[in-house]
Formats: sequence, structure tokens, C-alpha cells
Amino acid sequence: MGQAAHHRFEFDDYLELEAHAVLKHEFLDGQVWATAGGSPEHAALAANVTALLVAQLRGKPCRVFSADLRVRVQATGLATYPDLTVICGHLESDPADRRGHTALNPKVIVEILSPSTEEYDRGEKLLQYQQVPSIEEVVLIAQDQRAVEVFRRAAGGFERVVVTEGSFRLSSIACELALDDVYRNPLAT
Repeated sequence: MGQAAHHRFEFDDYLELEAHAVLKHEFLDGQVWATAGGSPEHAALAANVTALLVAQLRGKPCRVFSADLRVRVQATGLATYPDLTVICGHLESDPADRRGHTALNPKVIVEILSPSTEEYDRGEKLLQYQQVPSIEEVVLIAQDQRAVEVFRRAAGGFERVVVTEGSFRLSSIACELALDDVYRNPLAT
């Protein structure tokens, strides 16, 4: 029995697919794959962090974007949809995207770790993000425990800070987030 044929996409083909797709897809090395939807806990954590960042960035030249904003890693070609993206200054669009829906200059990326994507998010995807010159911090937020990891650009690479109580600081955008607020659940009994 033969193998199913696999189509290699050019970035333009991928952008055309995304323009008409019901599902979101990631792109890397000519391969396109659908991204999974998140759990209620995933969505709540993303909403909490969005609210905290929007409130603290009010009046500053930075903007918080949801998972609907596509980000591209020019060094590798990865196109993906982070859970949250913070861009300061103007949004630099990928010139390869005629519609202007692909950002090249995130300052902060936040990913909520899901059981199905955690290995990828803290492995290959994190390494890809670290190749974006504008990224100062990548934040990984656990769903199954109160734990946040901040990967901060430093001389010679990225340093990792793990926070399990209190708060964490996003130095690049001068924001302080308390874990109690990140994990706040007004519906918990």
C-alpha cells in the first residue's frame, strides 16, 4: 500500500489557505498543520492575563493581542498563533503577507501550556521564539499547577525564572502580575 501524498506549501499558499480556513494552522518548512482548541481553563487563564496586561499597559505604547494574531519567526519561517502577544510601537507586518495579518515584532509572547502541546511549547516552539530579535520575554503558564516560567533575554541567551508563588515581573514592558490574579477563578467553590 502506498503512502498518502503530502503537499509542500509555500508561505503564499499557506496564507491563502488561512484566509479561507475555519481552523487556524501553523506553518514550518512547507508543512501545515491544524492547531487544537483550548480547554475552558486554558481560555480563562488567557483572559485573566490579557486583562492584567491591558490594564497595566494603558497609556503606554504597547498593545496586547489575542491568539488571533499570527506571528512569524523570519529566521526559521515558523508562522504560529501565540496565546497572547504584546507589541510595542508599531506592528511590523510580514511583507510576504499582502493582507498584513502576520506580525514580525512581538516583544512578549505568552503561551498557556496544554497537555497536548506542552512539550512542543517548551521545546521547539520556545527555541523558535528565541530567534526573533524583538522578543524580550516568553512566558509559559501551566494549567495543571500554579507555576509560571519567564524566559528573559539576557547577555548570551535567555535566562529562565520559575515562579510558583507571589508575582512575576515582565521587565521589558514594566508589568507585574500576581499569581493569585493569573489563576483567579471567581467560579471556584
